[in-house]
Amino acid sequence: MAEMIQSQTNMNPRQTPSIRMFIPIALLFGIVGWAGLVYLFIETTPYVGPRWLFFLFWFFALTGSALPIVAFLHRRFPASKLVPLEVITRQAVWVGFYGCILAWLQIGRVVTFSLALFLAAGFVLIEWFIRLREKSEWKP
Repeated sequence: MAEMIQSQTNMNPRQTPSIRMFIPIALLFGIVGWAGLVYLFIETTPYVGPRWLFFLFWFFALTGSALPIVAFLHRRFPASKLVPLEVITRQAVWVGFYGCILAWLQIGRVVTFSLALFLAAGFVLIEWFIRLREKSEWKP
């Protein structure tokens, strides 16, 4: 029975999920994000409300754009046999969060190349620690 379900889904639980699984949510996030940014740039003035909407739409646009790229990189360069769906999604969210932080720092003219590198290294280190903890958990 389990083999029949396995063959019907065409997905090996020991492999990274297919890139096609991420396309619908990536399109949704990308379209909402990029269309929202276009609307903000054309139709609004930069007051407080539209500024926060900019960060929201920028986050959606970057996350939606990074999701298929992160999924492709995990399929192309596998570090292990299985990379869960949640890990790929979380790493794409890190990209969106990193882009929002850089945009926020740029408003105050604080961001520098070295600061951007240190932030990126910090996010990579946090993700590495999270993955290390996930791999060390005992699964019966």
